[in-house]
Order: sequence, then C-alpha cells, then structure tokens
Amino acid sequence: MSDVIKSQVQKQFAKNAEKYVTSAGHAKGEDLALLVASSQATPDMRMLDIATGGGHVANAMAPLVQQVTALDLTEEMLQVAEQFIRRNGHRNVDFVAGDAEKLPFDDDFFDLVTCRIAAHHFPDVSSFVSEALRVLKPGGRLLLIDNVAPERDENDQFYNEVEKYRDASHVRAWRKTEWIHMLEYAGFRMETMVSFQKRFKFEEWCNRAALPSEERRELEASMLSAPSIIRTFFNFEETGQGNLISFQGESVYIQAIKPTFG
Repeated sequence: MSDVIKSQVQKQFAKNAEKYVTSAGHAKGEDLALLVASSQATPDMRMLDIATGGGHVANAMAPLVQQVTALDLTEEMLQVAEQFIRRNGHRNVDFVAGDAEKLPFDDDFFDLVTCRIAAHHFPDVSSFVSEALRVLKPGGRLLLIDNVAPERDENDQFYNEVEKYRDASHVRAWRKTEWIHMLEYAGFRMETMVSFQKRFKFEEWCNRAALPSEERRELEASMLSAPSIIRTFFNFEETGQGNLISFQGESVYIQAIKPTFG
C-alpha cells in the first residue's frame, strides 16, 4: 500500500511540478519567513531539505549555510527545483532523489533538517520522524511546516476527506497533538509550535492539483452541503450564486531538537 501511495505522489507531482514552483503559498508566506528567521543557521552548517518540492526552503536557506541537500521522491520536482535555485545563483545545493522514510544518509550527519508542506503525503510519517532524528547531529534541529487537521473529530474527517478527494496522493494531515506525540515518542524534544491560519482559494487550490472540472464541481457541491457547524469552523466564503470562493485551514511551524548526550 505504501508503494502505491508513493507512486501516486510521484505521478501527481511530476505533472504539476512547475505549479509548485510558482504557487504563491509555497514560494512565500509567513511560515517560510519564520522558518528562516528561527533556524539559527550558521555558515558551517549542513542542511537537509526533505521533500523539497519547488525548492523554496532550500533556496531561502542556501545563503545562510555551508551546504544544502535537497531531497525529493519525484525526479521532475528535483529538476524544476534545481532550475529555480540555480537561476537565483546558489551553487551550494545538491539534489538527491530519495524517500523521506528511508533517507540515504549516515547517522548524525546534518545540523538542520527541514520539511515544509509535504508530510501529509508520507504513508508512514513516524518513519520520516525517526529518519530525521537519525540523520541529525545531537543538538541538531528539525524545522517542520505542514497543514494540520483540527482536533475535533468531525472537522478532522471533513478536512482530510476533501484534501484526499482533491489530490489522491494526500495521506493525512495530522493534528497538532499527534505531531507532538510522534516527535517526542521518537526522541525529539519540542521547542516551538506556531500556528498559521491558511486561506485556500477554491479554484486555485483545485488548479494546483489539476482536478478535472466535473470532479471540481462535485467537490464544491459536497463541501457546500456540509453542516453549518463545519462551514462556520472552516470560515467558508461563498458567492450569492452558491459557489465556494475560499475556506480557511491551518498550518503549523514546529521546531524540535535532537537531545545531546550526557
């Protein structure tokens, strides 16, 4: 099942690679600025960017560290990320095809590991967390950003169902409490969690996943038929003609440290 999901991820991102480079929500944002500002990066550091996508984190961090390794499961994403980063003049970034759940690197190798807006596509997120811990040096930090599901069961189910309908490669957006549990259970020590309200513009959100128009209309109708308590929670913005303009989700920035020995 895991291999099937990863194949879906590669198919989805291969055909939409360029969109993720130009997507405003990926290219910019408060979350990316916070990650860079909070990284405590120094010029002697080695950094790994897992599921680099369009390469925006690797691009932003390259001037601050000695070396960046940008890893992604999808070759087409690596190609567009490399073009984007090289155009910006950065030469200290390597591009590696690889799996977030089976990292091809030695233990205690990186000073920083980053992963932004990607973990909801990982079939076995606990393996990703364990691998991130393994490749970090003691005292190294994981800087993680992802969309999260609400704590209330009904809202969690609604959000993950619509994301899965829009994009078959979506596995699960985890709750904030689930992230804390997974990270601390693996051996990380939590340092910071910051929440961001995230406005999804419906048409743009569907376009980025290349959702066909018929399925788009079915998804819109399904969302608009949700109970009022759900529509209120997700702050639906609708037209007077019964169309969905946008809805509000949430993402988090998480900073966790690998404890030092002794």
